[in-house]
Amino acid sequence: MNLRGVLYLLGRLLLALTAALIVPAVVAWFVDRDRTWVFAVAAAVAGVGGVVLQRVFRQEPNFSFRRREAFVLVTGAWVMASLVGALPYVLIHGPTFLIDALFESASGFTTTGASILSDIEAESPPLLLWRSLTHWLGGMGIIVLGIAILPKLAVGGMELLGAEAPGPTAEKLTPRIAQTAKALWGIYALLTALEVAALIGLGMTPLDATNHAFATMATGGFSTQNGSVADYNSPAIEMVITLFMVLAGANFALHFRLLKGRPGHLLRDREFRFYLLILGVATALLSIDLLRHLDHMRLFDALRYALFQAVAIVTTTGFATADFDAWPAFSRALLFIMMFIGGCAGSTGGSVKVARVMIVLRKLVVDLKRLVRPHAVLPVRLGHMAVPEEIVTSVTTFLHLFLATFAAGGLVLAALGMDMVSAFSASAACLGNIGPGFGVVGPTQNYGALPEAAKIVLVALMIIGRLELYTVLVLIFLRRRRSRGAALPE
Repeated sequence: MNLRGVLYLLGRLLLALTAALIVPAVVAWFVDRDRTWVFAVAAAVAGVGGVVLQRVFRQEPNFSFRRREAFVLVTGAWVMASLVGALPYVLIHGPTFLIDALFESASGFTTTGASILSDIEAESPPLLLWRSLTHWLGGMGIIVLGIAILPKLAVGGMELLGAEAPGPTAEKLTPRIAQTAKALWGIYALLTALEVAALIGLGMTPLDATNHAFATMATGGFSTQNGSVADYNSPAIEMVITLFMVLAGANFALHFRLLKGRPGHLLRDREFRFYLLILGVATALLSIDLLRHLDHMRLFDALRYALFQAVAIVTTTGFATADFDAWPAFSRALLFIMMFIGGCAGSTGGSVKVARVMIVLRKLVVDLKRLVRPHAVLPVRLGHMAVPEEIVTSVTTFLHLFLATFAAGGLVLAALGMDMVSAFSASAACLGNIGPGFGVVGPTQNYGALPEAAKIVLVALMIIGRLELYTVLVLIFLRRRRSRGAALPE
């Protein structure tokens, strides 16, 4: 394995994070000058680290970069980003805040949105901006960011996208992988800017609008308010955020084709149509349940709360406009099930993804037909297209791994003292990069009171979930094979 090459590229990514840390430093100079040094020091640490790695592990112009290096680089990039992102929290709150700082940073970069902060509004505005900026950078992906702005990362680019891409396959939209990354980031930035403008127009301050747009487009969920979006009590703001959550949860390849003048792809895409169907059915069921069981609930409010929460959970954004942990049992059960769906493949959303859900459902139908017609050739189809068998196998394996990891996470958290509802909802919320769960980690609570060991477990679940299990698990598998002396695959 070319470990020197991996470390060299991690040095380049550190320089990108250095540039990102300068943004809150500049904001701090104008709105909270006493905090400027925090981000200046963090940027200096990241910058020095990046320069040292590049100089010590300098590479030839065309060094080899294969799938093994891609897995190591992607995992290393997310761990490194989480550690660097924790620096501002530690510098402000002190060294005793280390585990909490790592949790908040990892939650930001993985777009989970789970928080340990009990009084968000008391935090410094530049820190809240950094908190949301980690969402925005992590939403499109640290590696995609690197490929877009650092030419060296285009080496082995498809391997990197394959290791990080949120869905069953990584789609190449342009002939060159660096152009694909830049196209994705361009669309991402454009949608973010449009949401910022819309929220400012509805009365948010520029900083609040920027924070919420970063969190929305990354499907992250960090808010600048203790009560999340509910504190604004504005149906107009909720509708704007809902619209952009839906867009962020859709495949960005569809946005790319839409901007290229091919809008027909949007409505012809079966995954996108199924995604809208899930949101529509979930909204209807939640609205009916709220109207049936909550006497004070009006039809408009039921639709308003149900739509926002259905979109926030399915897209794994995690914003809240109501305490859904206090909703009727059916609504809570439905929201819990929706945590295992996620956005479309190729979106910034987490969890299983709509494309995988569709393939699993189609495979279930095909398997039932085979019981009646055991000798028939029945491929799994999505529309008129037969899904290759290797993708069907990969999807079913992924689902098994996802559920097994969720169960293992819940059991470990329960062993660490959490009650069953809180433990398993926290495991689902962090593995699916959703944020709020139920019980002690519900929408009106936070993760701050959990034991430090539980926080470390949840950080691991966030990163594993953001990398869609395979990348991290393959590394563990390869390490075990190496320890036994087996040859490693290229």
